[in-house]
Amino acid sequence: MGLLDKLSGWLGLKKKEVNVLCLGLDNSGKTTIINQLKPSNTQTQDIVPTIGFNIEKFKSSSLSFTVFDMSGQSRYRNLWEHYYKESHAIIFVIDSGDQLRMVVAKEELDTLLNHQDIRSRRLPVLFFANKSDLREAMSLVKVSQLLCLENIKDKPWHICASNAVKGEGLLEGVDWLQEQIAQSYQNNEDLMK
Repeated sequence: MGLLDKLSGWLGLKKKEVNVLCLGLDNSGKTTIINQLKPSNTQTQDIVPTIGFNIEKFKSSSLSFTVFDMSGQSRYRNLWEHYYKESHAIIFVIDSGDQLRMVVAKEELDTLLNHQDIRSRRLPVLFFANKSDLREAMSLVKVSQLLCLENIKDKPWHICASNAVKGEGLLEGVDWLQEQIAQSYQNNEDLMK
């Protein structure tokens, strides 16, 4: 650690490191969303389905993100739970044009929220109702109802309509997530006083 890093840490200027899990069924747009959140000079032009998981790092004005882009294919979903303990927030991506698999998305969300490493923690959960530009896309209200989001009482959550290909709706969601993480850090610091 260099002198400037130490000085910025003492002054409270050091960026907080946060681990974010990006989850959802396959083909929901997780990797495309993460690609859009990276600086433009590091974005990939060709997005391919994630096998296993990818790790991406990028920074915002106040946070340094490590995002675990987890494959949504059924045979890889059991890997998700190995990353729950170290996570500070969750991004759950839904294909809002895929009404047939909404039941599966809800089952995976319920499994996630009821896992012993998640259940008792106040992790912020950001939902992206992705592909909202498609003609067959469901509204935010419909997606919220099908996932029973109103039943999530013990965690802050927010849902945004998004179009990952164009980057629409992503900033709103990430701004909310940063705010929630900053509040969490502040509450933890207050508890330590």
